[in-house]
Amino acid sequence: MKQFIGFVKKEFYHIFRDKRSLFILFGMPIAQILLFGFAITNEINNVNIAILDQSNDATTKEIINKISASKHFSIVNVIQQESSIESIFQKGKVKAVLQFEKNFGNNLIKEKKSNVQVLTDATDPNMANTISNYVFSILKNYQQELNKNVSLDYQIGIQNRMVYNAELKSVYMFVPGVMTVLLMLVSAMMTSISITREKEQGTMEILLVSPLKPFQVIIGKVFPYIFLSVSNAIIIVLLSIFVFNVPVKGSLFLLGLESILFIITSLALGILISTITATQQTAMMISLMGLMLPTILLSGFIFPISSMPLVLQGISNIIPARWFITIVRGIMLKGIGISYVFKETLILIAMTIFFIGLSIKRYKIRLE
Repeated sequence: MKQFIGFVKKEFYHIFRDKRSLFILFGMPIAQILLFGFAITNEINNVNIAILDQSNDATTKEIINKISASKHFSIVNVIQQESSIESIFQKGKVKAVLQFEKNFGNNLIKEKKSNVQVLTDATDPNMANTISNYVFSILKNYQQELNKNVSLDYQIGIQNRMVYNAELKSVYMFVPGVMTVLLMLVSAMMTSISITREKEQGTMEILLVSPLKPFQVIIGKVFPYIFLSVSNAIIIVLLSIFVFNVPVKGSLFLLGLESILFIITSLALGILISTITATQQTAMMISLMGLMLPTILLSGFIFPISSMPLVLQGISNIIPARWFITIVRGIMLKGIGISYVFKETLILIAMTIFFIGLSIKRYKIRLE
């Protein structure tokens, strides 16, 4: 036991001497969570738009003032001719143009109907759709103000209420996803590099013929990264709570246990990668390209899985991050308990056992 403890201490000393490893372990998670939290967002603010007011009456001016007062839009140009729309889009100065028809106010009073066209730059479809929805919301609010004293025989009231994220903050979506991606990459990548480094330098065989048993060597190599990955998880959760005000409605204890389970799953995957690679460079490439892209694209982190083709939906089932993201979002945002994430937890446990079993089998093959 003393030999094992000494081996684990040696691994800790080795990690703390390597400044590049420390930067990857602690610098990357902090930088990524801050980047995703502040820079990457689905919300729009101060989007430059232009106005083409062919009516120029009191009604259109009132609507324009409402749009201008919104934090979402900045009116940077007022154009006079419809032929100028294409050129202003080509210059890239604005993302949308609001075009009011002629006699807008008179048509609204006499015919009870007027038209405004929202032209958006759809080179970014998501932004274009968001801009249209925001403008529609402002116009709908103005319409409700006009009709507040009008009584109709039949009315259907529609009330829209967002649960778990009433303000539609994109950081609520990104934080659990970033936590998943970072824990996966850091755990799997650093473990695979640590073990392949020993093989590349020819010291793994020396370790395996030492008084320590082979499984003790592997556990000793992996244990420091469990501790460091748990530290990363704690840092990410603290940043999300105190910097981005992301709530943790569920049990912190359950969140911690599920995070440790996912870390062990990722470490087991890193061990498996180390069994099929001989160099650190190969292990790094497989960890980054083979894990990062599937984790980001097929886990539901950014894109909803239900919108993917059936083939990709099937492939996403073998991505551990998919199940952990569901767990983290459920605990942090919904406040659910273990009974609601029991299936996802069992899947992660099964994946961990599979990765470890396959890794042990491959190590035995290499030692024969």
